[in-house]
Amino acid sequence: MLQVNWNYIKMLALLIIVVLLYAFSSVKNDVRKISKANISFLGENNLFITHETVSKLLIQNQQRVENEAKETLDLNTLENALNSNPMIKSAEVYVAVNGTLNAEIKQKRPVARVSTNASYYIDDEGNYMPLSSNFTARVPLVTGYVEKNNLKNVFQVARKVETDDFLKHHVVEIHQNINGALALRLRQCDFIVNLGELEFLDKKINNLKAFYKKSLKEKTLDKYSKVNLQFDNQVVCTKA
Repeated sequence: MLQVNWNYIKMLALLIIVVLLYAFSSVKNDVRKISKANISFLGENNLFITHETVSKLLIQNQQRVENEAKETLDLNTLENALNSNPMIKSAEVYVAVNGTLNAEIKQKRPVARVSTNASYYIDDEGNYMPLSSNFTARVPLVTGYVEKNNLKNVFQVARKVETDDFLKHHVVEIHQNINGALALRLRQCDFIVNLGELEFLDKKINNLKAFYKKSLKEKTLDKYSKVNLQFDNQVVCTKA
């Protein structure tokens, strides 16, 4: 007489039930409607791009993403649409279990503002960033001869200004002349600080700090029209 292995049958039945439940939940999850779009900005609170702009970028095929089935959404397309915006550094789009479409936005961060024949920001990676009608960043101005495809030198100085407490407090303008030489203008000072080339930048900045501290103590800051840091181990000043 053939003996039936009931344990084997029970395990097989249980496996079939699990597979069917998974398939059912997967289908149900795919057809679940998107309940709403939740937009969050990571990092700084100052918004160069608005929630409304991001919502418009999330529109797919001229329809709102709300009430769309999850299976009809192409998340990569939505992410690419967001990342194509010049204000956005990176974007991640995903659908939560409850049907909420989440978009996490990281904005570009400006370190300087170019003000020449064109006006735009330089972001923290040294790239072009357009101005925003929603918020204006308080960063040093960049003047003189500057090209969008050649921001390397002014960006290096701008980054130095951002990361140095003394420079961040005092520098209001970075100027680049037609030959590429760089200069600074300080807050509440009439003189120009000539940096020249970027070589030995840290050493030049240390010389500037020493000069400023000494002149502030002696109350002679208003007696100069130029402060030249281009010479090794010295600060050459021109009287006003």
